[in-house]
Amino acid sequence: MEAAELWVGFVGAGRMAGGLVRGLLQAGKVPASNVLASAPSDKNLDAWRELGCRTTHCNLEVVHRSTLVFLATKPHVLPGVLEEIRPAVGSHHIVVSLVAGVTIQTLQRLLPPSTKVLRIMPNLPCVVQAGAMVFSRGSNAGDAESALLQNLLSSCGLCEEVPESYIDIHTGLSGSGVAYVYLFAEALAEGAVKMGMPGALASRIAAQTLLGAAKMLLETGEHPAKLRGDVCTPGGTTIYALHQLEKGALRATVMDAVEAATNRACDMAKD
Repeated sequence: MEAAELWVGFVGAGRMAGGLVRGLLQAGKVPASNVLASAPSDKNLDAWRELGCRTTHCNLEVVHRSTLVFLATKPHVLPGVLEEIRPAVGSHHIVVSLVAGVTIQTLQRLLPPSTKVLRIMPNLPCVVQAGAMVFSRGSNAGDAESALLQNLLSSCGLCEEVPESYIDIHTGLSGSGVAYVYLFAEALAEGAVKMGMPGALASRIAAQTLLGAAKMLLETGEHPAKLRGDVCTPGGTTIYALHQLEKGALRATVMDAVEAATNRACDMAKD
């Protein structure tokens, strides 16, 4: 489907949805005039208007005027929204949910039987087009819908199709994982401040260090342990520092954090 032919709707206009639409627009995947977003108030919609998108307070209008519909509401709001839009959803629609903790089975139960449903889990860096996203398809969504979604969202970062059981793991790894990285970056910078470096400079260097390390992981394809070993020299500064991190159980603590967030995501799906 050509960009000019694709009409994209967002039911919900929060920060994550806004990040996705910025990526679509900047990559030329869809014209701003073909995007319609709804929200209960103008609080979030002003930013969409500044991008040239159309806005409304009516969720049904989004469905009526769009082929690809992103659901981007809060989890507790979604059942009511689906009840509202269900009569307007047809076989031509592709419905993509960004809503945490709501399974494909639930979406298919609350929408008409023939609806093409996909579920995606982005993370916060999607707002700067450097996200990590995974998605899964429902029983009525085929290869064409999968390819369309992957093509569109690749403009916002890494986008991979996975079994739905991986989505909660992705939440623990990457959705919540962004916060773990921010905490590590904060600690890294504060260590430099403790040793006498100005805070602003330390924060910039910490961020660039993380960015460079991540880029090397992606571009070399090497295992993290191999790259870590490349930094170490016998009796050098790095091995002394790594010894302190091992004594603090950094590795086990991070693994525990991923497990805790994944389990919480699973529990949310059961609520």
